[in-house]
Amino acid sequence: MGIDRTPRRGPSRRQVLGAVGLAAAGAVGGYAWDRLLGGGPGGPFGDGPVPTSGYRFERRHAPARTVVHAPDGQVVATLTDGARTALLVGPTRTWDEPRTTSAVVRSNAWVRLMPGAWRAGKEQSPWFREWLPKALADRSPDAIGVAFEYGDGAHDHRTASGLRYAGKAHFGPRVPGRSPTSFHYLDEQSDFYDYLGTPWTFPDGTRRYPQQARYGDVDCSGFMRLVWGYRMGYPMHASNAPGIGLPRRAYAIATRAPGVLLIEDSGRRPTDISPLQPGDLVFFSIDIGRPHGIDHCGMYLGPDEEGHPRFYSSRSRANGPTMGDLAGRATLDGDGFYAQGLRMARRL
Repeated sequence: MGIDRTPRRGPSRRQVLGAVGLAAAGAVGGYAWDRLLGGGPGGPFGDGPVPTSGYRFERRHAPARTVVHAPDGQVVATLTDGARTALLVGPTRTWDEPRTTSAVVRSNAWVRLMPGAWRAGKEQSPWFREWLPKALADRSPDAIGVAFEYGDGAHDHRTASGLRYAGKAHFGPRVPGRSPTSFHYLDEQSDFYDYLGTPWTFPDGTRRYPQQARYGDVDCSGFMRLVWGYRMGYPMHASNAPGIGLPRRAYAIATRAPGVLLIEDSGRRPTDISPLQPGDLVFFSIDIGRPHGIDHCGMYLGPDEEGHPRFYSSRSRANGPTMGDLAGRATLDGDGFYAQGLRMARRL
């Protein structure tokens, strides 16, 4: 949408991004993405101007990517071949959710979309030489900041016409007869246009109408479409079939969305999650009626203060977007419910 808002959380002096190894299914691995060395309270360049030239570009692999070094040698960006998401260094921010967890994530990762998918050599393009300094200096909400505009304590934001486009979201309407501890206590099927309460016409002409009972609600895949599609401008389509951009359901996003498949579905928990970087989409099979299929998705945040890799998603038990631990720890390591159910990961 191009709506500029300041991050909901203020910056912190502590920098932990990239400093801790992860344990996944008993295997310890370092980050495959690149250690971000800048990003204090004022970002990698402090309060000074962002350089417009003098950057150095290094190629790395697994996954294939270009690492950007500032003139002083700091790593300030990672750009993955085939993906539009750019991992950038910025001021360190603090993310927490006291209602559902004592965990805190402090991170200097900022995640933005490039105009097109990255490939080696694009650093020579005129558009990129103009885009990079602007992106590094940009303090409007990135994908992570946008996601937290729908969590606990989020304030309503409205357009000039009165449309609420951000503010605390819920998961879905109650399902009669279900226990509050059940995964089916609140109904899924709420997409981003239900949250908005306004009809939406997709590029192929398909028009979808919100249900009044679902106003302000968004399920897990609908939340990713709200953040990446409606707010960040990533293409979307109306069905689960192959198409341009993000399909509707979690399993379809996992297998048919554009970008880079980082972790393939082997039918079991992956033994190595080191390719993950903040902003990646993670997918789960969590046994709520379809035990052998992908039925949940969220956004990877990075390690919390205790070094546990944590993710953010819309969930029934927390009744909306959460990084918390109701009905299972929201981490990808250890023996928790979601860690055991992790199956796939994708970088848009």
